Amino acid sequence: MPVDEGLALYAAASEAGRLGLPLLEIGSYCGRSTILLADAARAAGVTALTVDHHRGSEEQQPGWDYHDPQTVDPELGVMDTLPAFRRTLHRAGLEDHVVALVGRSPRVAALWGTPLAFVFVDGGHTDEHATADYEGWAPHLAEGGLLVIHDVFPDPVDEFTGQAPYRVYLRALSSGAFTEVSATGSLRVLRRTGPGL
Repeated sequence: MPVDEGLALYAAASEAGRLGLPLLEIGSYCGRSTILLADAARAAGVTALTVDHHRGSEEQQPGWDYHDPQTVDPELGVMDTLPAFRRTLHRAGLEDHVVALVGRSPRVAALWGTPLAFVFVDGGHTDEHATADYEGWAPHLAEGGLLVIHDVFPDPVDEFTGQAPYRVYLRALSSGAFTEVSATGSLRVLRRTGPGL
């Protein structure tokens, strides 16, 4: 995530934290963006929640450009970013401000019942995954809460990296439930202003 997008993410999380409700991130990988949310949550006196199965997205698997062999469990031979994620939070001194929910986003969302101040969609980049993240979590956003979508790329040349998040962004806007607050690079911030979804 570029610095300007990280600063915009932090500003949005800090603003949403004033609602006094948890901040949720979908897709934490090794925890870089989680540090921003956790610090904003700490300052607001709320909790940052992360949802990730820690087996890596499509583009992080062996053979793809974003694959990091250091995130492969040597015994199982599969991606496992949870140890790196925990080390990141420990080094930042923010472990006490984060609750890590390890599982697939739709399954966790189906069990969720608490209102949220902030939902950061940064999980899988297929239509299936991005849509499931939106459908599962956006309904839990409180009035005035912020929906933040990362990797929104309107250009069709970016089909693999950002067209699914872009389609989710368009869907949120057309629902009547959200109003755009800001756009920084590929990061979009929307406020929950209505009941539709």
